[in-house]
Amino acid sequence: MTNDEPPPRSLSVRARLLSVTGIAVLASLLVWHGQIADFLGFGSPGDKAPVVGGSGPAGRVLDAEGDVPGTPEHKPTTTPRPKPKPSKTPKPKPIKTKSTDNQTYDEESTEGMSPKLRSRLLKAMAAAKADGVDVRINSGRRSAAKQRRLLDEAIEKYGSYKAAVRWVLPPEFSEHVKGRAVDITPATGAKWLELNGYKYGICRRYDNEPWHFEALSAPGRKCPPREPYALAK
Repeated sequence: MTNDEPPPRSLSVRARLLSVTGIAVLASLLVWHGQIADFLGFGSPGDKAPVVGGSGPAGRVLDAEGDVPGTPEHKPTTTPRPKPKPSKTPKPKPIKTKSTDNQTYDEESTEGMSPKLRSRLLKAMAAAKADGVDVRINSGRRSAAKQRRLLDEAIEKYGSYKAAVRWVLPPEFSEHVKGRAVDITPATGAKWLELNGYKYGICRRYDNEPWHFEALSAPGRKCPPREPYALAK
């Protein structure tokens, strides 16, 4: 009985089988390694390649983290300095000068009188009217120009400044210019006010001017003694 055995495979066939098997195993290992890398979050070298940003300035290259390579992550912000406010130049204070009142007044009315004299005089005139006595204003508030003109006329009339100022004071001393004096007419009205004016705080001031009145005392109080004439103090 013959013992027929299959002829042995040639070495070249075995080598080819081994190489094919090795390639298959190697491919399986590479596929498995790629899956593990993806699972663990390891990117391929291509993931690290810079990409061109889709927004922002043209040609801006971003790295894998979305930042511009070679630049700091946060740029320092500069706060704009506030503009200095322009300094205000202080306005010069007005220089006070002596009054040069050239305004004209209705001297036959209470226009321009001080509130105190005006209020008291109106009450006194109403009371005089109730008594049937006519009390009218001959000269109340005067301008400085008017007072100066009256003084010049008085100097010419009486012959000297000293004699004139007993009747007409300079503007800087005149109570008429300040609105605090009144000359009353007619003589009967001036006499009534001389006798009854104290009730309203109005008094005759000078002996030589029976028409000149001022608010010199409190209503109901006795008037102060009269002065002989006006005096430029």
